[in-house]
Amino acid sequence: MPVVRIAAAGDVHAHESVRGEVTAAFTALEGRCDLVVLAGDVTRHGEPYEATVIADAAATITVPVVAVLGNHDWHANRHAEVVAALEAGGITVLDPGHYVLELDGTSVGVAGVKGFVGGFPGSNIPDFGEPLLRAMYAETTEEVAALDRGLDAIAECAVRVALLHYAPTMATLEGEPEGIWSMLGSSRLAAPITRHRVDLVLHGHAHAGSFEGRLGSVPVYNVAVPVMRRDFWLFELPGEPTAPAPPDVRVDSAARG
Repeated sequence: MPVVRIAAAGDVHAHESVRGEVTAAFTALEGRCDLVVLAGDVTRHGEPYEATVIADAAATITVPVVAVLGNHDWHANRHAEVVAALEAGGITVLDPGHYVLELDGTSVGVAGVKGFVGGFPGSNIPDFGEPLLRAMYAETTEEVAALDRGLDAIAECAVRVALLHYAPTMATLEGEPEGIWSMLGSSRLAAPITRHRVDLVLHGHAHAGSFEGRLGSVPVYNVAVPVMRRDFWLFELPGEPTAPAPPDVRVDSAARG
Protein backbone atom coordinates (compact mmCIF):
# COMPACT_ATOMS: atom_id res chain seq x y z
CA MET A 1 0.00 0.00 0.00
CA PRO A 2 1.43 3.42 -0.91
CA VAL A 3 2.21 5.90 1.85
CA VAL A 4 1.58 9.62 1.44
CA ARG A 5 4.01 11.87 3.29
CA ILE A 6 2.76 15.36 4.15
CA ALA A 7 4.94 17.99 5.85
CA ALA A 8 2.86 20.60 7.66
CA ALA A 9 3.46 23.88 9.45
CA GLY A 10 1.48 26.95 10.37
CA ASP A 11 2.27 30.36 11.78
CA VAL A 12 5.73 30.65 10.28
CA HIS A 13 5.40 34.48 10.42
CA ALA A 14 8.13 34.93 7.86
CA HIS A 15 10.06 38.18 7.51
CA GLU A 16 13.41 39.16 6.09
CA SER A 17 15.49 38.60 9.23
CA VAL A 18 14.59 34.89 9.32
CA ARG A 19 15.04 34.26 5.60
CA GLY A 20 18.00 31.93 6.12
CA GLU A 21 16.21 29.84 8.73
CA VAL A 22 13.05 29.54 6.62
CA THR A 23 15.03 28.53 3.55
CA ALA A 24 16.96 25.91 5.53
CA ALA A 25 13.74 24.46 6.91
CA PHE A 26 12.28 24.02 3.43
CA THR A 27 15.51 22.69 1.95
CA ALA A 28 15.64 20.00 4.65
CA LEU A 29 12.32 18.62 3.37
CA GLU A 30 13.64 17.64 -0.07
CA GLY A 31 13.20 13.91 -0.55
CA ARG A 32 11.40 13.50 2.76
CA CYS A 33 7.82 14.31 1.75
CA ASP A 34 5.39 14.29 -1.16
CA LEU A 35 3.54 17.48 -0.28
CA VAL A 36 4.07 20.54 1.93
CA VAL A 37 1.06 22.33 3.43
CA LEU A 38 1.09 25.67 5.24
CA ALA A 39 -1.77 26.39 7.65
CA GLY A 40 -1.82 30.18 7.36
CA ASP A 41 0.06 33.10 8.89
CA VAL A 42 2.90 32.57 6.47
CA THR A 43 3.87 36.23 6.97
CA ARG A 44 4.38 38.39 10.04
CA HIS A 45 2.28 41.41 9.05
CA GLY A 46 0.83 40.56 5.65
CA GLU A 47 3.38 42.54 3.64
CA PRO A 48 4.18 41.20 0.14
CA TYR A 49 7.95 41.38 0.76
CA GLU A 50 7.46 39.03 3.72
CA ALA A 51 5.62 36.60 1.44
CA THR A 52 8.66 36.48 -0.84
CA VAL A 53 10.64 34.89 2.01
CA ILE A 54 8.29 31.91 1.94
CA ALA A 55 8.00 31.93 -1.85
CA ASP A 56 11.77 31.90 -2.36
CA ALA A 57 12.18 29.09 0.17
CA ALA A 58 9.44 27.01 -1.47
CA ALA A 59 11.14 27.46 -4.83
CA THR A 60 14.19 25.56 -3.53
CA ILE A 61 12.32 22.23 -3.34
CA THR A 62 10.72 20.10 -6.03
CA VAL A 63 7.64 18.95 -4.08
CA PRO A 64 4.40 20.95 -4.34
CA VAL A 65 3.57 23.49 -1.63
CA VAL A 66 -0.05 24.35 -0.80
CA ALA A 67 -1.07 27.14 1.58
CA VAL A 68 -4.05 28.89 3.10
CA LEU A 69 -3.88 32.39 4.51
CA GLY A 70 -4.26 33.51 8.11
CA ASN A 71 -5.15 36.68 9.98
CA HIS A 72 -1.54 37.94 9.88
CA ASP A 73 -1.55 37.59 6.09
CA TRP A 74 -4.55 39.93 5.93
CA HIS A 75 -3.24 42.48 8.44
CA ALA A 76 -1.77 45.00 5.96
CA ASN A 77 -4.84 44.68 3.73
CA ARG A 78 -2.59 43.73 0.80
CA HIS A 79 -4.15 40.33 0.34
CA ALA A 80 -3.94 40.17 -3.48
CA GLU A 81 -0.27 41.15 -3.44
CA VAL A 82 0.55 38.53 -0.80
CA VAL A 83 -1.19 35.84 -2.85
CA ALA A 84 0.64 36.96 -6.00
CA ALA A 85 4.01 36.86 -4.21
CA LEU A 86 3.38 33.35 -2.92
CA GLU A 87 2.20 32.11 -6.30
CA ALA A 88 5.31 33.57 -7.93
CA GLY A 89 7.29 31.03 -5.90
CA GLY A 90 5.14 28.17 -7.17
CA ILE A 91 2.95 27.94 -4.06
CA THR A 92 -0.69 27.01 -4.62
CA VAL A 93 -2.82 29.31 -2.46
CA LEU A 94 -6.25 27.96 -1.53
CA ASP A 95 -8.15 31.17 -0.88
CA PRO A 96 -10.37 29.17 -0.63
CA GLY A 97 -10.14 26.20 -2.97
CA HIS A 98 -8.98 22.66 -3.41
CA TYR A 99 -5.89 20.91 -4.77
CA VAL A 100 -5.46 17.37 -6.07
CA LEU A 101 -2.13 15.59 -6.39
CA GLU A 102 -1.55 12.19 -8.05
CA LEU A 103 1.16 10.06 -6.44
CA ASP A 104 1.80 6.76 -8.20
CA GLY A 105 -1.89 6.24 -8.83
CA THR A 106 -2.96 7.55 -5.41
CA SER A 107 -4.96 10.77 -5.45
CA VAL A 108 -4.42 13.22 -2.58
CA GLY A 109 -6.92 16.02 -2.16
CA VAL A 110 -6.57 19.14 -0.01
CA ALA A 111 -9.56 21.39 0.68
CA GLY A 112 -8.36 24.71 2.06
CA VAL A 113 -9.93 27.76 3.68
CA LYS A 114 -8.79 30.40 6.11
CA GLY A 115 -11.74 29.78 8.39
CA PHE A 116 -12.82 32.47 10.80
CA VAL A 117 -14.01 33.28 14.31
CA GLY A 118 -17.28 32.37 15.98
CA GLY A 119 -16.62 30.39 19.12
CA PHE A 120 -17.75 27.07 20.48
CA PRO A 121 -20.57 25.81 22.68
CA GLY A 122 -20.83 28.32 25.52
CA SER A 123 -19.08 31.10 23.60
CA ASN A 124 -20.75 31.22 20.20
CA ILE A 125 -21.03 34.57 18.43
CA PRO A 126 -24.68 34.81 17.28
CA ASP A 127 -26.21 36.05 14.04
CA PHE A 128 -27.88 38.89 15.92
CA GLY A 129 -27.33 42.50 16.79
CA GLU A 130 -25.17 45.17 15.21
CA PRO A 131 -24.36 44.90 11.48
CA LEU A 132 -20.65 44.53 12.22
CA LEU A 133 -21.30 41.54 14.48
CA ARG A 134 -23.60 39.97 11.92
CA ALA A 135 -20.96 40.58 9.24
CA MET A 136 -18.53 38.49 11.31
CA TYR A 137 -21.10 35.72 11.46
CA ALA A 138 -21.65 35.96 7.70
CA GLU A 139 -17.90 35.74 7.02
CA THR A 140 -17.71 32.47 8.94
CA THR A 141 -20.77 31.23 7.06
CA GLU A 142 -18.95 31.84 3.77
CA GLU A 143 -15.86 30.01 5.01
CA VAL A 144 -17.94 27.03 6.14
CA ALA A 145 -19.65 26.89 2.74
CA ALA A 146 -16.31 27.12 0.94
CA LEU A 147 -14.87 24.27 3.02
CA ASP A 148 -17.94 22.18 2.23
CA ARG A 149 -17.46 22.82 -1.50
CA GLY A 150 -13.77 21.97 -1.31
CA LEU A 151 -14.34 18.73 0.56
CA ASP A 152 -17.04 17.79 -1.92
CA ALA A 153 -14.60 18.40 -4.78
CA ILE A 154 -12.00 15.99 -3.29
CA ALA A 155 -14.49 13.40 -2.08
CA GLU A 156 -13.28 10.77 -4.57
CA CYS A 157 -9.61 11.14 -3.64
CA ALA A 158 -7.93 8.28 -1.79
CA VAL A 159 -6.53 10.69 0.82
CA ARG A 160 -8.52 13.75 1.89
CA VAL A 161 -7.06 16.61 3.94
CA ALA A 162 -8.82 19.69 5.34
CA LEU A 163 -6.42 22.62 5.72
CA LEU A 164 -7.44 25.68 7.75
CA HIS A 165 -5.92 28.47 9.78
CA TYR A 166 -8.66 28.84 12.40
CA ALA A 167 -9.54 25.89 14.63
CA PRO A 168 -12.67 23.77 14.03
CA THR A 169 -12.58 22.19 17.49
CA MET A 170 -11.94 23.14 21.11
CA ALA A 171 -9.69 20.12 21.60
CA THR A 172 -6.66 21.81 20.04
CA LEU A 173 -7.29 25.08 21.87
CA GLU A 174 -6.58 23.61 25.30
CA GLY A 175 -3.84 25.76 26.82
CA GLU A 176 -5.20 29.02 25.43
CA PRO A 177 -7.29 31.24 27.77
CA GLU A 178 -10.92 30.21 27.29
CA GLY A 179 -11.87 33.87 27.05
CA ILE A 180 -10.28 34.14 23.60
CA TRP A 181 -11.48 30.82 22.14
CA SER A 182 -14.24 32.61 20.22
CA MET A 183 -11.50 34.46 18.30
CA LEU A 184 -9.45 31.34 17.59
CA GLY A 185 -12.00 29.38 15.59
CA SER A 186 -15.56 28.20 15.33
CA SER A 187 -17.43 24.96 15.90
CA ARG A 188 -19.35 25.77 12.72
CA LEU A 189 -16.22 24.82 10.76
CA ALA A 190 -16.61 21.27 12.03
CA ALA A 191 -19.86 20.61 10.17
CA PRO A 192 -18.37 20.09 6.68
CA ILE A 193 -15.59 17.94 8.14
CA THR A 194 -17.97 15.58 9.93
CA ARG A 195 -20.29 15.52 6.92
CA HIS A 196 -17.57 14.35 4.51
CA ARG A 197 -14.99 11.59 4.66
CA VAL A 198 -11.83 13.33 5.85
CA ASP A 199 -8.60 11.61 6.83
CA LEU A 200 -6.70 14.51 8.38
CA VAL A 201 -7.46 18.05 9.56
CA LEU A 202 -4.65 20.59 9.98
CA HIS A 203 -4.85 24.13 11.35
CA GLY A 204 -2.75 26.73 13.13
CA HIS A 205 -3.44 30.07 14.87
CA ALA A 206 -3.59 28.81 18.49
CA HIS A 207 0.02 29.37 19.54
CA ALA A 208 -0.55 28.17 23.10
CA GLY A 209 -2.99 25.42 22.21
CA SER A 210 -2.63 21.66 22.06
CA PHE A 211 -1.14 19.65 19.23
CA GLU A 212 -3.66 16.86 18.85
CA GLY A 213 -7.43 16.55 18.96
CA ARG A 214 -10.30 14.85 17.16
CA LEU A 215 -13.61 15.57 15.50
CA GLY A 216 -15.38 12.29 16.00
CA SER A 217 -13.06 9.75 14.40
CA VAL A 218 -11.13 12.37 12.40
CA PRO A 219 -7.70 13.39 13.75
CA VAL A 220 -7.10 17.13 14.05
CA TYR A 221 -3.64 18.66 14.52
CA ASN A 222 -2.67 22.19 15.46
CA VAL A 223 0.53 22.59 13.45
CA ALA A 224 1.38 26.12 14.59
CA VAL A 225 5.17 26.25 14.85
CA PRO A 226 5.06 27.53 18.47
CA VAL A 227 3.01 24.44 19.40
CA MET A 228 5.11 21.90 17.47
CA ARG A 229 8.40 23.49 18.54
CA ARG A 230 9.93 22.47 15.23
CA ASP A 231 9.82 23.64 11.63
CA PHE A 232 7.56 20.96 10.17
CA TRP A 233 5.71 17.87 11.30
CA LEU A 234 5.74 14.90 8.98
CA PHE A 235 2.50 12.94 8.64
CA GLU A 236 2.37 9.57 6.91
CA LEU A 237 -1.02 8.36 5.71
CA PRO A 238 -1.92 5.13 3.94
CA GLY A 239 -2.70 5.79 0.30
CA GLU A 240 -5.83 3.66 0.33
CA PRO A 241 -7.48 4.04 3.75
CA THR A 242 -10.22 1.52 4.41
CA ALA A 243 -11.52 3.03 7.65
CA PRO A 244 -11.09 6.32 9.52
CA ALA A 245 -7.94 6.10 11.63
CA PRO A 246 -5.27 8.44 12.97
CA PRO A 247 -2.34 8.93 10.59
CA ASP A 248 1.07 7.55 11.45
CA VAL A 249 2.58 10.71 12.89
CA ARG A 250 6.34 10.97 12.79
CA VAL A 251 8.70 13.81 13.55
CA ASP A 252 10.82 15.09 10.70
CA SER A 253 14.33 14.36 11.90
CA ALA A 254 15.59 17.33 9.93
CA ALA A 255 13.39 19.71 11.90
CA ARG A 256 14.80 22.05 14.47
CA GLY A 257 13.59 22.06 18.04
